[in-house]
Amino acid sequence: MATKTKAKSGESVFEIIRTIVTVGLVVLVLRTFAFEPFNIPSGSMIPTILIGDYVFVSKYSYGFSRYSFPLFHPAFAGRIFGRVPERGDVAVFKLPRDTSEDYIKRIVGLPGDKLQMIEGVLNINGKPVGMKRVEDFFDDEYNRNVATAQFIETLPNGREHPILKRGTPGTNPLDNTQVFEVPADSVFAMGDNRDNSLDSRVPPRDNGVGFVPLENLVGRAEFRFFSYDANVAPWYQFWDWPWAIRFSRMFTAMR
Repeated sequence: MATKTKAKSGESVFEIIRTIVTVGLVVLVLRTFAFEPFNIPSGSMIPTILIGDYVFVSKYSYGFSRYSFPLFHPAFAGRIFGRVPERGDVAVFKLPRDTSEDYIKRIVGLPGDKLQMIEGVLNINGKPVGMKRVEDFFDDEYNRNVATAQFIETLPNGREHPILKRGTPGTNPLDNTQVFEVPADSVFAMGDNRDNSLDSRVPPRDNGVGFVPLENLVGRAEFRFFSYDANVAPWYQFWDWPWAIRFSRMFTAMR
């Protein structure tokens, strides 16, 4: 009887290990080819994405590159089933100057486009995008309830999204720029929090993003599945966690 008991115990341990390995492989496959979760630690995409938002990114939207693999980067160039993003997509990509970092921005420029900021207004191929003033956004990015000017920006393809302007248009160093001509293998990405975003307007030599190679795209942000405001309750104050969860933002689609 003792021998049978030991045999059953060994089989049980083997079954547990096999289950764990199987689940791990399924999760890895899903994160590589379907969806991967990302936490947002910065405020460059406010008001679209707040600090503490968690988003799901579709890995298949732009095809697959070596950066699609979450644990390692196979040695191959280009993209398999590659597709160029649509103007207005919110995308996660590997920072060109340091591919160990993930960034999330809005794609506003496609290959061959010419972009320029003039007095705080984005110009694409010589034409200013639509800008409509709407109600102020109350920003708690720095634990302050500050009213910030909010606009609805309309891109040439009709996609609309909110942006923030913190000062008088034209006064921020990034409100007036040179003309950026997007290379054939790249896109141009900007944060919706226009005066607080190191994006394609800033070259890598100045700790910015520069042009984003298509190969560096990880996927398209589809929806927020969780949101937590650490200003209400730090992680160690577990008794206040229920009040820190932004329930209204959970399972909301990206705009």
